[in-house]
Amino acid sequence: MLNFEFFYAWTKEHLNINLDGYKEKQLQRRIGTIMKNTGAATLEEYAVKIQADPIIKKNFLNYITINVTDFFRNREVFDEFEELMVAYLKPRFGALKIWSAACSTGAEAYSLAMIMDKHRIAQAEKITATDIDETILAKAKKGVFSSTEIKNVDDENRKQYFTEEESVFYLVDQIKTKVAFKKHDLIGDRFGKEYHVIVCRNVTIYFKNEVKEELYQKFSDALVPGGLFFTGATETIYNPEKYGFIKRASFIYEKI
Repeated sequence: MLNFEFFYAWTKEHLNINLDGYKEKQLQRRIGTIMKNTGAATLEEYAVKIQADPIIKKNFLNYITINVTDFFRNREVFDEFEELMVAYLKPRFGALKIWSAACSTGAEAYSLAMIMDKHRIAQAEKITATDIDETILAKAKKGVFSSTEIKNVDDENRKQYFTEEESVFYLVDQIKTKVAFKKHDLIGDRFGKEYHVIVCRNVTIYFKNEVKEELYQKFSDALVPGGLFFTGATETIYNPEKYGFIKRASFIYEKI
């Protein structure tokens, strides 16, 4: 029997990651799988390996924080969100304050930056892009992507915003400088305020229901009235009014 009580406490103390809010069966299955890949037989042994080996630590963080994303993910939904940014948010608020939460490699934050640039939408400040994984944030800041990661970027945007060398795509500084990355834990850290847009996609599905509900309320509190919250294509919010939202479109909610 693996000692998850020990391991949860250990990750909180040594890695500053709170695993208590994640769905237990799903998370524990993932931890058990990656632990065995290192040759560790117990979680105590695995903790020692994580502390001693930077590669094992990096693999654990990458695996546990689920860094899967790409530009304009779920293109039809993203196109609808772009239309709302242009037709609704831009005329109502002018300069926008935006947060891309659990941003992973930065693809969604950079997608928003492209939309802002393309439609000349003013920024109140740089787009804030946050994640719990410092390793993935370092990758995000570089703005270097594979052809798979940019598969949803159309030819026009690809030519304007990327340079290509040997099938590797480098984001231009014009877009990179619109985004500021920093570490943030959705469960343990404070949220900012007065955002016009918050994007948090394909993340809350991994949390327990009570944690999910707390996060939805905190996201709502962090938005200005009329601001938009953009979720993942598997993350319908039931009874959005409970959190002060109304549904504007599929997976897009307005703070009321």
